[in-house]
Amino acid sequence: MFWQKHHELLESGRPFVLVILTEALGSAPQESGAKMLCDANGLIYGTIGGGKVEALALKTAADLLTNKSTTVFVDWHLERDVGMTCGGRVKLYFETYRAADWQIAIFGAGHVAQAVVAALLPLTCRIVCIDSRQDWLESLPESPQLERRLREAPAMEIHSLAPETFVLMMTQGHATDFPVLLECMKREQKFPYVGAIGSKSKRAVLVKELIAAGVDAHQADLFTCPIGLPLGKSEPAEIAVSVVAQLIQVRDARRADGQEG
Repeated sequence: MFWQKHHELLESGRPFVLVILTEALGSAPQESGAKMLCDANGLIYGTIGGGKVEALALKTAADLLTNKSTTVFVDWHLERDVGMTCGGRVKLYFETYRAADWQIAIFGAGHVAQAVVAALLPLTCRIVCIDSRQDWLESLPESPQLERRLREAPAMEIHSLAPETFVLMMTQGHATDFPVLLECMKREQKFPYVGAIGSKSKRAVLVKELIAAGVDAHQADLFTCPIGLPLGKSEPAEIAVSVVAQLIQVRDARRADGQEG
C-alpha cells in the first residue's frame, strides 16, 4: 500500500518527500525500515514513529522542498539533536521528488491566463492558478502539472508560495491585481519574477499606490509591467507566447548566474 501511494504521488506530479528510517539504535521510536511520505504541508502517508523525531523530519522535508534539494542523509542523536530524554540514535534518508521543478503562480484564470497556462504546460514546470471564480478555474485544462485554487481572497495565497516562484497577476483588473502585488512587495523574501499584465500607465498607478501603502519607493519599482516581450498582437494566444518567452528569458538568465528557478 505504501508504494502504491508513492506511485500515485509520482503520477500526480506534486512535489513530495520520501523519508526512510535506515537505522535505529537504542531507544528509537520505530524500527529500521519505517517510511513516510510528506510534503511542505506535512504528513501524507506512513510514519517513522511520530513524536519529536517525526516532527523534526517533517520540518526537514519541508525545508528540502523549499531549498530544492534532492537527497539528504541525517544522523540524529535523540537527546542532543531532537531534544528527547532517551539516548537513542536514528539515521534517516530523505529523497525529494519534483522539488526542483520551475514554479509558476498565476493569479487570475481569464482568457489570457488560460492561454498562458496552455503555453506553459508542455514545459517542465509546476503551475498554480488562483482565482475566486470557480467557473473560470474549471475551464483550465486537466494536468498533473497544474493546481487550481479557488480562493475568496487570492492575495493571501502569496504567503504559501515557495521563494523561487515566478508570480503573474492576470486578474479581472487593477483592483484585484493590486492586493496581490502589495503582498508580494511586503514579503521579506522576494520572488525572482513578479509581473502584472497591463500598460505603462497602469504601472505608474500601481507604483504610486504601493508607496502610499508604505512600500519603500525603490522596492515599489521592482516588478514587471507591462509583461511579455515586445512581439505579437494583442490576442490571448500571442500575448501568452510573449509572456512565456519573457519568463523563460528570466529563468535562463538566473540559471546562468548560478541561481535556481
